[in-house]
Amino acid sequence: MKRRTFLNKSLNTSLAVSASLHAPLRLLASELPADITELSASQLSAAIRSRQASCLEVMQAYLQRIERYNPVYNAIVNLAEQDGLLDQARRADVALDRGEYWGWMHGMPQAIKDLANVEGMITTGGSPIYANRVASSDSSLVASLREQGAIFIGKTNTPEFGLGSQTYNAVFGATGSACNPLLTAGGSSGGAASGLGTHMLPVADGSDMMGSLRNPAAFNNIIGFRPSKGRVGGGDPFYQRLSTAGPMGRNTEDTIRFLHTIAGPVSDQPYSIQERLPEAEQYTPLNLRDIKIGWMGDFEKYLAMEAGVLEVCESSLRQLETAGVTVEPCMPEFDMAELWRSWTDLRHWSRTSAQEMYNDPARRALLKPEYIWEIEQSLELTARQVYEAGNTRGRWYREVVRLLEQYDFLVLPSAQVFPFSKEIHWPTEIAGRKMDTYHRWMEVVIGGSLAGNPVVNVPAGFDAQGRPMGIQVMGRFGQDQKVLEFALAYEQVTDYLQQRPVLVEKV
Repeated sequence: MKRRTFLNKSLNTSLAVSASLHAPLRLLASELPADITELSASQLSAAIRSRQASCLEVMQAYLQRIERYNPVYNAIVNLAEQDGLLDQARRADVALDRGEYWGWMHGMPQAIKDLANVEGMITTGGSPIYANRVASSDSSLVASLREQGAIFIGKTNTPEFGLGSQTYNAVFGATGSACNPLLTAGGSSGGAASGLGTHMLPVADGSDMMGSLRNPAAFNNIIGFRPSKGRVGGGDPFYQRLSTAGPMGRNTEDTIRFLHTIAGPVSDQPYSIQERLPEAEQYTPLNLRDIKIGWMGDFEKYLAMEAGVLEVCESSLRQLETAGVTVEPCMPEFDMAELWRSWTDLRHWSRTSAQEMYNDPARRALLKPEYIWEIEQSLELTARQVYEAGNTRGRWYREVVRLLEQYDFLVLPSAQVFPFSKEIHWPTEIAGRKMDTYHRWMEVVIGGSLAGNPVVNVPAGFDAQGRPMGIQVMGRFGQDQKVLEFALAYEQVTDYLQQRPVLVEKV
């Protein structure tokens, strides 16, 4: 693929993509870049453990990069006080001096999506209602990262209460894509994705209800992985099971290591997957000659797609075919309009918990119109509608099972549009079709969300304007390892992750 002028290649290709997950205990001197933020999270971990890089200099390097680029991209919010972070980094170095190694994230800077609690930090949820809410304890995900030695430097930006695939809110403003800060980073994990794409973070967490680990990954040319439902703990243990936390990384290896850190089983989650994931070193790239993919595209024009989206995605599929993958058109035997009704009803149902805010005029005045609409729709739902939505979801899962008996993976675009101006709240029209809701333009992701199967976004390339796109690859329920091993193989036959944007600095 011809390189675009807006991109430059990484200083060292080996720093962007690891050919093996067997990370060396000590990096070669030639592999240590002048800017330590060029190291992948896995390489950074190895450099810290072997004492080739101190936790203090790592923290200094990341804080300097944040100072340089965050004013433009607005990925990281509520950044902690610098002196305190440097003191934490020094203590991490002292621990290594004593022979104490906390885990693979020892001394590594980490910013958490601003929906999860970090003890002592503000969790706004992107809402002015909670602009000063300080968390009294860690969420379970944060606790897992802390046990591995992460140092929490702040939060990553998210839309109000995580609603919408465009990261903007009244507290912090909008987040720009790493590929172009004038364009949206996607959402709701937009801050995390932009922070990764700009190398202001080594690795990041996100969460995904309606594509929030997939769409921002596509818009920032990184990896985003939605695990099988029950793989990662958190949320309501029985009913509200549309969303899940998951990892994002600059490459698949980092994503795997992060997933292993946050994955269960979780004792207080009755539907938690009991099987533990293997260690990262046990993942190997799939033999692509054995793989058969069902390409769903736009569901035979059911979905509106911006011009060029399908073409970019199909160009990546042709590279897979060259590597030996069998790719076939695939259309579910299902009424996709019925699936959308199921999705919207279940999504509205999940907002019933916000009625207290809605009933308070002072707080309702601070809610964005889209959230008010979601709450009002939830008030009109009947028990019958929720029941039927659940039945539809069950039938859809069985259809996905049937298709995955024919194919190893099902593939779709990760979004229906390329990144758009971050000044626009959401696309109201695609290819001449009006979008009847604020999230209709992301309908392409609901199949994975409703099924609860593992889905990974991998970069698919760029359009003529340099705007990135990704494909989402869905595997069988519980086969998270196989999906990620496909992503490893995909990295070996494409070079998209090696293509870096020319970043814009503050003036």
